[in-house]
Amino acid sequence: MPSSRADAAGWQPGDVREAAGGLFALALATFVAVTTELVPVGLLPLISDDLAVSESLAGLLVTAYAFMVAALALPLTSATRRLPRKSLLLGTLVVYTVSNVIVALAPTFAVVATARALGGAAHAVFFSVSIGYASRLVRPHLAGRALALVTLGASAGFILGVPLSTSLGTAVGWRTTFVVLTGVCAVACALTAWLLPSVPGGGAPPADAARGARRTALAQVSTANALAYLGHFTVYTYISVLLLAAGLATAALGPALLLIGALGLVGAAFAAARLDVRPRQTTVITLSVVAAGVLALGVAFPGTVGTLAAAAVWSIGFGAVAAVFQTAAIRTRGASPDVVGALVNATANIGIGGGAALGALVLDGAGIDVLPNTGAVLVVAALVVVLVARRAFPGGRAAAQATDAVPGTAGDAAGE
Repeated sequence: MPSSRADAAGWQPGDVREAAGGLFALALATFVAVTTELVPVGLLPLISDDLAVSESLAGLLVTAYAFMVAALALPLTSATRRLPRKSLLLGTLVVYTVSNVIVALAPTFAVVATARALGGAAHAVFFSVSIGYASRLVRPHLAGRALALVTLGASAGFILGVPLSTSLGTAVGWRTTFVVLTGVCAVACALTAWLLPSVPGGGAPPADAARGARRTALAQVSTANALAYLGHFTVYTYISVLLLAAGLATAALGPALLLIGALGLVGAAFAAARLDVRPRQTTVITLSVVAAGVLALGVAFPGTVGTLAAAAVWSIGFGAVAAVFQTAAIRTRGASPDVVGALVNATANIGIGGGAALGALVLDGAGIDVLPNTGAVLVVAALVVVLVARRAFPGGRAAAQATDAVPGTAGDAAGE
């Protein structure tokens, strides 16, 4: 694999098959990143009991992490723009590893929160770089499929990472879960170093007459992205609390999350197959399914079977969300791929952190019955933005083909 700045400068993107090794490495790293971010979701009752804090306060472990990402994504991406992309990505995986070690050994909630903030700083850089990285591994008209394949790692984080960590934490303790996750982080770091080719940074679009329109489109995609994540995480942060309140046994929580999460692969596969052909239609269908699932959850709760079925529909839709917004943002050409990645990363985490905080307020105030309806309203708002902003979410092959003229390696950022 290329390992020098000269090799990165000479990198040429290919098709999906040629980029398979690099896409797998990014998917694996994404799995680690998402699992690290969301592992407290299934462990909230255990963490709150062990550290003598409320479940709503424990839920702020997700909020603090996400707000670190939202606040730092753009400034850290700017500050590191001249660093080798691959080395920078590997550095974030090392920080994830250190953060998980500290959490596993932390004697107090304050130490856990501090370690999570450290992980959030790594996350701010990781996704900002990885989104642009994935788009550079293939030719521009294949960016949708490449990003969808990489986000399978995110889906795996939901499908395997969170449920398995929940089951492990329930069986042997939440701290052991973080010890195991530390090992997985180390393995991902080694495999990424081996498989991921070096690519150059840069790639800023030209400062032409259409720059204002491109930036407006990017802002619209970012807004819809934030709303979708805000609605989802208002509810998903407390999914374990919801399922237990619906009558699910504690021992069944991990397996239930595993089965529900596995359905996210359906949405991810849907996005991979269609994003380079019908991007607008794919986005509308995705958000419609998410909204329908969350609304159905509000209607079905507290019935056990209905709650599980609605969560399954919701999970299918959300499996495609990351890919559709990442692809739409890259294709606006509103900024360089790394800055686009930082915006997508920041707005998603505004949604994640804001959703966790909003969910805590609803949980402590109006009550658990209102939680799904609150989330559904926000997802519908994201859908409205998509329907109105046709330039930001265009349809047909033209949306993909329009990116073929994007300069891939121009700019001042160095490769490895």
